[in-house]
Amino acid sequence: MVVFMGSKSDLPFAKRIGEFLAKEGFSLKCDYNVASAHKTPDFLIRKIEAYEKSGDTLVYVTVAGLSDALSGVVAGSTRHPVIACPPDSDSIGWPKVYSSIMTPIGIPVLFASRPENAALAAVRILALANSSLYEEVEKYAKAKKEEVIRADEEIGR
Repeated sequence: MVVFMGSKSDLPFAKRIGEFLAKEGFSLKCDYNVASAHKTPDFLIRKIEAYEKSGDTLVYVTVAGLSDALSGVVAGSTRHPVIACPPDSDSIGWPKVYSSIMTPIGIPVLFASRPENAALAAVRILALANSSLYEEVEKYAKAKKEEVIRADEEIGR
């Protein structure tokens, strides 16, 4: 999974992606990058091109505040899925969602407001082509179901 941040100040929010993966036992790792669609578009494109040449199956997660051009530029420069996970969607609300996902036809950007959900969505996408990740997703889902059943049993006593 490749995480692009618009600035270094996005790192504490973006790090929650990798922390969730580690905490929940997923074998997937994050590759963190800082590249701005507004300030360093050529640098961003070069980084994307390098990932594209790797031949790896990827999911990009973009973490960008304010005007989220990062998600659209990444989506327009790759054949892989892009998940926008802006750090300011709780404070800005719906205008932020629109800034991240209102892209032209042919430039799809998915949206997750929480880094943990962006991480899980990326794992699920990558599990379509990786049976060991699929098993990890199944294990995670089973554990979450068991948590709910245990909680019900605890309060039902």
